[in-house]
Amino acid sequence: MAITAQMVKELREKTGAGMMDCKKALQETNGDMEQAIDFLREKGIAKAAKKADRIAAEGTTYILAEGNEAVILEVNSETDFVAKNEGFQVLVKEIAEHLLKNKPASVEEANAQTMENGETVETRINNAIAKIGEKLSLRRFEVKTKTDSDAFGAYLHMGGRIGVLSVLEGTTDEAAAKDVSMHIAALNPKYVSRDEVSQEEVEHERQILTQQALNEGKPENIVAKMVEGRISKYFEDVCVLDQAFVKNPDQKVRQFVESKGGTLREFTRYEVGEGIEKREDNFAEEVMNQVNKK
Repeated sequence: MAITAQMVKELREKTGAGMMDCKKALQETNGDMEQAIDFLREKGIAKAAKKADRIAAEGTTYILAEGNEAVILEVNSETDFVAKNEGFQVLVKEIAEHLLKNKPASVEEANAQTMENGETVETRINNAIAKIGEKLSLRRFEVKTKTDSDAFGAYLHMGGRIGVLSVLEGTTDEAAAKDVSMHIAALNPKYVSRDEVSQEEVEHERQILTQQALNEGKPENIVAKMVEGRISKYFEDVCVLDQAFVKNPDQKVRQFVESKGGTLREFTRYEVGEGIEKREDNFAEEVMNQVNKK
């Protein structure tokens, strides 16, 4: 059908898009105004997708607890400045509320789900990208549950730079649970207890420690005993219950938790950007490249 100037004007008023973009959208959708609006929204998303090659290694962690359910998540941005942006923080809270209510099984499933405002999570994020001007992404999340007899330990360090969500069973002492999460934020253990460490990992560590002892020139008849002592030290490094409690180094975390009548069932610790390779721009090289072009 013929695309009139009035149709273009109406679409511009509804979307704020440029005249040529509106005309093309109407042509692509055979003059259907609603489809044209969708077309332009999709084009906005396409523009946002051009930022996909950027590295989003900043952002925040966030924890939301409601009753016996809680979620911990990480949402990334390109700069720490944007992570402090009010619009970004609203986005993170909205995503947390959605995750806690709908409990998707994966980030991919979450992105495809529809939020209360009628947008998918992915569209909500892309709209925020268009407004904020940086690549943003939901990187990971985990939903935890407990009973009325348990406690969540929610702790955010440095405004969300590190987030820890722990579950203490057998006690409703949230302050104690938060102290445990604070300890986990500080010492970054990998496991709750030795039971969670695989036999393969222990054997791998034992082989390394054995070779270290032999390289130090220790007699073979005492190497095995030395290695077992060092294995115990290894467990203290990676298992939270074996670690000296940061708020009272005279007791282990296990002793602290037991003194509250509880047990540490599980924890999740997120640190913003961990594992993401951050691009380091070589400004000196960039300047020289520009100079050489002249």
